[in-house]
Formats: sequence, C-alpha cells, structure tokens
Amino acid sequence: MERNKPKEIRYDLLGAKVVENLQKRHFDAYYCQTKEDALKKAIELIPEDDVVSWGGSVSIDEIGLLNYVKENRQVIDRDSAKSPEERVYLMRQSLLCDTFLMSTNSMTEDGVLVNIDGNGNRVAALCYGPKSVVMIVGVNKVCKTLDDAISRARNIAAPINIQRFNDLKTPCYLKGSCDNCKSTESICTQVVITRISRPVSKIKIVVVGEDLGF
Repeated sequence: MERNKPKEIRYDLLGAKVVENLQKRHFDAYYCQTKEDALKKAIELIPEDDVVSWGGSVSIDEIGLLNYVKENRQVIDRDSAKSPEERVYLMRQSLLCDTFLMSTNSMTEDGVLVNIDGNGNRVAALCYGPKSVVMIVGVNKVCKTLDDAISRARNIAAPINIQRFNDLKTPCYLKGSCDNCKSTESICTQVVITRISRPVSKIKIVVVGEDLGF
C-alpha cells in the first residue's frame, strides 16, 4: 500500500523506530500501517482457545478487535454483568484470563509505556495476571520523552476519557483539563510506567500508523 502523504510518511518512519526500541525492551512489537492490517496481526496473536478480556479501550474497538473476540473467542465481558457486584466479580476474573486486550495512554519514542487508571484493573492486568497482553497503539500516542508521555496521559487522555462517564463530575470533566484533583471519583488514581516486558514477550504491542484512541 503506497503511503505518500506527509503525515503517513512520518508515522511510518516513527512507527518503525518505536517498534525497534520496544523490541530492545523485550516487548513483542509489530508495525502495521492501517487498522485493517492491525486487526489481522492482533488476531494472529490470540490463540483460538484463549479466554479473552479487556480494559476500557477505544483503540481496540476502532480496529474491530472487540467485536471479533466477542464473536470468535470465549470472553469475560464486564459489560454483560447484571449488577454492580457481578461487574466487580467479572473485572477480577479478567485478571486470570489468557489474553488481555488494551491500549496505552502514551508511549515514548524509546519504548516506555505510560498508563493512568481509575479502578486499577487495567494496569493490574498489564503488570501481572493474564498470560498475555495485546496492545493496540496508534502512533498519535507516541511522545518524545517520559515527561511528555506522562503529561499526555494526564492532560490529554484523561480529560477526554472522563467525558465518557456522565456520572463522574471531576474537575477535568467540568473544565476539560487536569486540575491535579484528589476527588474520590478521580480516574487518575494509578500511574504506571512500564519500561520492560517481563516475562519476555508477555506484552505484545501492535503499533498502528493511524490516529487511534485518545
């Protein structure tokens, strides 16, 4: 597929660089130019008999991966819960799944991941539990430095993400920007920096040459 637009060229160059640096940190990393190619690669990374779950992620939905696993894999879906108690139970069970799907809030050019979480279930799965983690990451989330990546997660990703939750009236929901709040409703309770995949290759990252998520 020919990609000759300036933004596409930049994404292809930067994506290849990021993948190389991720591999040096023992992540399994792949670069796909398009969402369609990313979906094919992600499916390859999920064995047919795996039990699959996921954290809140727009990116996995945008490439069609969420619908695919719901139709073709055994899943643990917290949104199927019939009560708040069952939802919490399913979120805990998802930490024992075979493959956990997610994105990252930001990532540095040299391959360090930054994630902010409210309940902590998404970052918990990233750190420990599932046998495998498959990430879908648009190049739009790549930042120059770790400070830039933390800033992006707090000042861009979180204030946009909170708009999906009408019942959480945090300062960033009301103002559109981070106020470093201490609200009990904060979705920034956990900030996790992942610099290496341990065990080796547990975390598999598909970097995509398109804007995905936020």
